[in-house]
Amino acid sequence: MNEISCPAPAKLNLFLHVVGRRADGYHLLETVFRFVDYGDTVRLSLRDDGCIVRVQALEGVPEEQDLCVRAARLLQQAGGVSLGVDIALDKRLPMGGGLGGGSSDAASVLLGLNRLWQLNWTRERLQALALQLGADVPVFVFGQSAFAQGIGEQLQAVRLAPAWYLVLVPPVHVSTPKIFAHQQLTRDSKTIRITDFSETELLLSLTRNDLQSVVCAEYHVVAEYLAWLGQYAQARMTGSGACVFAMFDSEVEAQRILAIMPNGMRGFVAQGMDKHPLYDLAK
Repeated sequence: MNEISCPAPAKLNLFLHVVGRRADGYHLLETVFRFVDYGDTVRLSLRDDGCIVRVQALEGVPEEQDLCVRAARLLQQAGGVSLGVDIALDKRLPMGGGLGGGSSDAASVLLGLNRLWQLNWTRERLQALALQLGADVPVFVFGQSAFAQGIGEQLQAVRLAPAWYLVLVPPVHVSTPKIFAHQQLTRDSKTIRITDFSETELLLSLTRNDLQSVVCAEYHVVAEYLAWLGQYAQARMTGSGACVFAMFDSEVEAQRILAIMPNGMRGFVAQGMDKHPLYDLAK
């Protein structure tokens, strides 16, 4: 095998509670991650000269900060690999949208190179490496719907009911560090002890996104998108924003609401996935 095409799906945070803060400043969270069948695509082509090459530029992201490049270099060094790779990214997910695009891309690079470089690393070993790239990267390597604790790295697989989602993409880039540093952010939500999240509607009714009110105060367009979508279903922000979503029982119903969006509003419909499409690339 000389090349591999790797889907990099979006994630939704069905809820996000901030339950504390560590001495090093990292926030302690509780959340449920769910993948959806919409995202980026990373194409990896084997090189025998050891070079890690980004085939095309990503606007606003210098190569040294590109998570795909960083993931490849990290795995190359940790695995003692003499081979290299060309990395091409087909970008669909917005940056600063709360859909985990960069984290998902990085995880797909790790999973794809695990196969392309014939490393055969275990999932646990890849997850440990993924955490060095960011708190959201391990869940994409974990590859299943997950209840996450800690800074997002303590993962437990959960069962979720089938669902379709309408995701709206406000035209704004939300700064995650700015939101987590905000004076109005509450950091003392009570921890939850739920082991079965199959009753998704109940889950949504009992939870919230603790970052949502802060984001809405700072980025009014996010509040506007939530208000519009909230006319048709319970609407919630994912991650630190800006994207917002609502859950539907059928694709038909989600597409019906998508079709009546006001002019200028952007969004997409996607189905929830139980497993990452690259799940079988690690054991």
